[in-house]
Amino acid sequence: MNKSNSLRFILTAVLAIGFSTAAFGQATRTWVSGVGDDANPCSRTAPCKTFAGAISRTADKGEISVLDPGGFGVVTVTKSITINGTGTLAGILSAGSPGAITVNDAAAAVPNSSVVIVRDVSMNGAGTGTSGIRYLSGKTVMLDHCWIYGMTTHGIDVSKTAAGNLKVINSVIENVGQDGIHATTTVGQILGIVSNSEIMNCGSDGIEAVANTLMAVSNTRLTHNGNGIRSTGSGDQFNIDDVFVAYSSVGLQASAGSTFRVSDSIIAQNATGISQNGGIIDSFQGNSLMGNPTPGSFSSTTNKQ
Repeated sequence: MNKSNSLRFILTAVLAIGFSTAAFGQATRTWVSGVGDDANPCSRTAPCKTFAGAISRTADKGEISVLDPGGFGVVTVTKSITINGTGTLAGILSAGSPGAITVNDAAAAVPNSSVVIVRDVSMNGAGTGTSGIRYLSGKTVMLDHCWIYGMTTHGIDVSKTAAGNLKVINSVIENVGQDGIHATTTVGQILGIVSNSEIMNCGSDGIEAVANTLMAVSNTRLTHNGNGIRSTGSGDQFNIDDVFVAYSSVGLQASAGSTFRVSDSIIAQNATGISQNGGIIDSFQGNSLMGNPTPGSFSSTTNKQ
């Protein structure tokens, strides 16, 4: 091989290595471990230590998986991603932090396009962390089999300037200073689903919609909260089915311009069962008001579906 061909071969090899590094700098699946190191490439055999360390090495629409038990630190998410702790104890201790997980894709190439899934992750504010999930921008946030507790303000804080989707399924929110779920947006609507979940021991409201929130709450228990489900703004709508609301100041409280539709639910042993408060709370079928010293009343009652 002459010198010219040798030089051409070396340059080609160097360029190929460079392109390979750029192409594979982010993996579709990365891994974290309680004994990992953020200097690692976050591979299965060389995992990272924290979610924050892994997210920069995870491709858009990729997944961070948890190998073994550990505390993996607070993280800010700026792209579509799944954080998956299924099969082990995956925790975030967020003492002193504004959020265990902050979803904010405002700097992404396509703002408000991200879908973030958090599965089987425990978030503990230890009495000084502000919120569990801070949902500031992005298309959708979904929590599945998650635990949020020990926060000073909100379990989930949805505070947006655009439309968005919140899905909370099979999850527990408890021991929170203010609201279990707090939702508002200044533009568009927040479309929410809360299903098969527990919200308890929240200082203000189990669920509070401040403005422009449409939320379906089903097969869920809200107990020992300041209030159960409350609207404090206009344009809020709640579709409530198979829900147990108890041991609160007010079980269901609407506001002017808001509508609650309730079916097959029990509102029991609250100081006030129902407060229309200028809004509409309609009963469709199978509801029980029991043991509330001030029961209140539905705006209308019908057996129609």
